[in-house]
Amino acid sequence: MVKRRSLFVSAVISAVLALTAGGTAQAAPAGAAAPAAAAAGTAGCGKAPGLASGSHTISSGGQNRGYILRVPANYDNNHPYRLFVGLHWRGGTMNDVDSGGTDGYNWSYYGLRRLADGSGNNTIFVAPQGNGNGWANPGGQDVTFIDDLLRQLEAALCVDTTQVFAGGFSYGGGMSFALACARPTVFRAVAVYSGANLSGCNGGSQPVAYIGMHGIGDNVLPISSGRSLRDQFVRNNGCTPQNPPEPAGGSRTHIVTAYSGCRAGYPVVWAAFDGGHDPGPKDGGGSGWQTWTSGEVWKFITQFGTTTPPTPPVQTGVNYKLTAQHSNKLVGITGASTAAGALIEQEPANGGLSQQFDFVDSGDGYYRVRARHSGLVLQAANADSGADISQQADTNATLQQWRVVDQGSGAVSLVNRASGLALDVWGVSTADGARISQWTFTGNANQRFQLQRG
Repeated sequence: MVKRRSLFVSAVISAVLALTAGGTAQAAPAGAAAPAAAAAGTAGCGKAPGLASGSHTISSGGQNRGYILRVPANYDNNHPYRLFVGLHWRGGTMNDVDSGGTDGYNWSYYGLRRLADGSGNNTIFVAPQGNGNGWANPGGQDVTFIDDLLRQLEAALCVDTTQVFAGGFSYGGGMSFALACARPTVFRAVAVYSGANLSGCNGGSQPVAYIGMHGIGDNVLPISSGRSLRDQFVRNNGCTPQNPPEPAGGSRTHIVTAYSGCRAGYPVVWAAFDGGHDPGPKDGGGSGWQTWTSGEVWKFITQFGTTTPPTPPVQTGVNYKLTAQHSNKLVGITGASTAAGALIEQEPANGGLSQQFDFVDSGDGYYRVRARHSGLVLQAANADSGADISQQADTNATLQQWRVVDQGSGAVSLVNRASGLALDVWGVSTADGARISQWTFTGNANQRFQLQRG
């Protein structure tokens, strides 16, 4: 049996921190959920289950990666299930998350499995194993692992794709944040227990429902790191900025604040407690499975019901003109060339097909951008800042995949999957023929392109 103390291993060192926290929560409503819709079931629906509860392995990125799966005992292959991905801390393991350590079943998946079983047994739980018992995510390796894992689960089981969640403590919280950044159309919400930006944030500009919990006395990952993660999704979700109240040291209380003004269906909740680096603080002091955090997270992720997935800002099979907002000029292929390697530039509108593009879905929220006149797709030359963008034969390479960031009012930015850099009119030029390359994503007007159907 894994000892309970392993739950307090930090994201940067293996350490156990005593708590001095507790108290009465000042709870607030978590916010409006998106409109109800029919559950979006996967290929595993209507079939005999292809996976059973227990330990499994999967090949991802040339590695064999492990995970533990918990399928409800009353599994019905015609019912799309909520899916929760439970991520361990540094030095922890998938078994620690699944087993609940010395608290056993009561703390399995941060106490959520017990709550799910008590409310209809309607959730599939999975605990993946990080390399080196952490989530360094080099080159997006761990995000890719989660992608591969979800594909396998959705092919084998009946999963509601509008009800996929992730949560974790410390390094696991950092990985949950990374998933919210990189896969905003996959994860409906994330729960970050005492986290920090440890696994990167590729993307990070689109809304995801977010709940964060952090101790004011955390001397492993200071509360400022948790506030920073929270504030990113306060911005993304359009919430009204505020400095939410936090308990005083020695009060042994916690305060839960729901932000106001958030975009419908994308609430942000912040819970600060008088304590240290701990996923399970108890009111009045100490820690354990009787913590308030389990109930707050369960309430947060179950508020949505089955929800309508976010509407993508572009449609496939539709021709678009892309007009740079700062110059009112169109993206076009230089010289209207049909040759592979021809660069893109900004041009006055001329009505030509070389200024029209359609979007080809690459999956996971990414698209290839195809020139209508040539059938070739836009590709970054490499992953460097300032790299040229040319049209090339469609191979679905990551340098050809672009995330379409909704900037509102029919405008988008295009962020390259391989580089994380955005399509950018060089030097904010307004001149005809100005070069278009990739640059650090700022969302400024020279990186925003108005969509107009061709």
